[in-house]
Formats: sequence, C-alpha cells, structure tokens
Amino acid sequence: MMKLATTISTTLLLIFSSLILHPDWSLAELDDDTNSDGGSSTHALARYYQTMKHHGRGGRHRPAFRPGPWKKAHATFYEGNTRTYGGACDYTDVVGEGYGMNTAALSNALFRDGRVCGACFQIQCVDDPQWCKPGQPPLFVTATDLCPPNPFQPSDNGGWCNPPREHFDIAMPVFSHLAEYKAGIIPVQYRRVPCRKRGGIRFTMNGNQWFYEVIVSNVGGAGDIVGVQVKVDKSRLRWTSLDHDWGATWKTGFPLQGKSLSFRVKASDGRYMTSMHVVPSDWQFGQTFEGRNFKTGRRSRSFKSGGRRRKGVGQL
Repeated sequence: MMKLATTISTTLLLIFSSLILHPDWSLAELDDDTNSDGGSSTHALARYYQTMKHHGRGGRHRPAFRPGPWKKAHATFYEGNTRTYGGACDYTDVVGEGYGMNTAALSNALFRDGRVCGACFQIQCVDDPQWCKPGQPPLFVTATDLCPPNPFQPSDNGGWCNPPREHFDIAMPVFSHLAEYKAGIIPVQYRRVPCRKRGGIRFTMNGNQWFYEVIVSNVGGAGDIVGVQVKVDKSRLRWTSLDHDWGATWKTGFPLQGKSLSFRVKASDGRYMTSMHVVPSDWQFGQTFEGRNFKTGRRSRSFKSGGRRRKGVGQL
C-alpha cells in the first residue's frame, strides 16, 4: 500500500509540475501514452515525464519558427477581391480572416494540395533592373490560393505555374510594391518566414448535423498546419483527429453539435497549440471562434483559456 501511495503521489506531482512548466502541453499527451500500448501507468508516466523534459522551458522546447533559405522563382499578378484571393484555401474573406491583401496564389510545386495554406513568404524582385523598383522593400505575402497549371501553354510562355516551376501569382493590389504592372512576369527570390498575426487562431464551424468542417485560419508561427484535433469538453472521450479535406478545411463525422469544444493544432514545424473550451455548446454553423496562437518572438496577444466569439463569416 505504501508503494502504491508513493507511486500515485509521484504521478500527480509530475503531472501538475509539468503543466505548470509548460501550460501549452495538453494532458491528451498523457492520455495518448496510457492508451497507446496497454502499458502500465508508471511506464506511461515515465514517457510523459521524458517528453516534458524535452518540451519544457529552459530552451528544451521546440524553438519558434525561423526564416528559411532564399530560393529562386518567378512572380506574376492576378486580379480579384477579398473574397476570391482565398479561393483554393477556403478562406472566405482574406481581409476579414486576418491576411489582408498581401496574398499570393502558389504553383502546385509550392501549394502541395493546400497543405501550405497560411504559410508566409518574403519576396524580392531581383536580376531585372528594367522592372524591379530600386530600393524596394521586401514584400511579405501569405499563401491563400492555387495558381493552376496550364497544359495548353509552354512553361516558359504563359504556363508559368506548370510543374515543376515554383511560381507566385501575387494579388494585384500589392504586386506594384515589387515592380511595374507592365513587367508581366519578374524574377524573384523568396524564403519562408514566420507569420506574425494579431489575435488568436480562428476556428470557423461549417457543414451540417451529419458532417462537420472546420476552417482553421490566422495561424501564427509556421502558418501552415499538419494536424487538427478536437475534444468534447466535460467528457471522457479522447482527442479526435480531424481529416484534412482541402486547403485550410478539416473535416469529421464525429458529432460536435450542441457540445462545448476544445481544439489542438499542430503546425508544420512540429509545435502544438491547444485552445481549451474555445467553442461554446450553443455554437452555430458559420460562426468563427478565436483561441490561442503561436508566439513568434514579438509581443503578441494570446488567449490562455476559453475563446472569443467572432462574427459569423458565412453559413453552408
């Protein structure tokens, strides 16, 4: 009995100390371990403790997203508006969803079936003194759309987004920051950079009572995400992974209506962000809720618990 009591006390102490050291890490990680292989809670706790040692403070957690290497590409521009510039990523209004007009459609080589939606890029016009604006500041854009290939035109004459070309079709209102419109197509250099967002990650609830879709937007840090999980609050159900549909949309057939929900997002750099109780039980289709966000080095607002309800952005 004494040994059992000591084990339980140690378990509770490690769990709560881990949560204090790293509040962003969810108890779901412990839940995943204790249910993954049927092992004992002591073994699961040991794995959890080692995980917390790796992800805790003191420089052992995953670092914030860093700029990537410079690469060569080309850029053009296309016309549109705040509701069309986010088309292939399922963003209904790029301004309303926090991206502004600094957006771009990416060729398939960069778009990767929509998995890069939300990623941020720094672009500079280079090697073209006729059209590049002298002393131009770099342009920062978010990937919000797809530039589709054109098999009826050669890649070097109209089929700018044909594979395997890496190409940016930039929203017309901001292309002029790089070059004159009459340039048509310009050589550029680009790199991935951290996304700096105001407010928290936004979850837009769409679908119907049999099929649920969640559009995840305004993600800081890496900007693009590789996983989304949902948990029904005040229940014994584990975190449930959503399936990637297309662009920024994730889907599930798991019943969510009428329930308070928490979300956990995994960014492409491996970092997690959990927004507990972000969606109230009386949520409606078309509503958007705002949770916590990744830090990017600058002081930014985050939501430590609960969520903020935002205006509905369109109902399916």
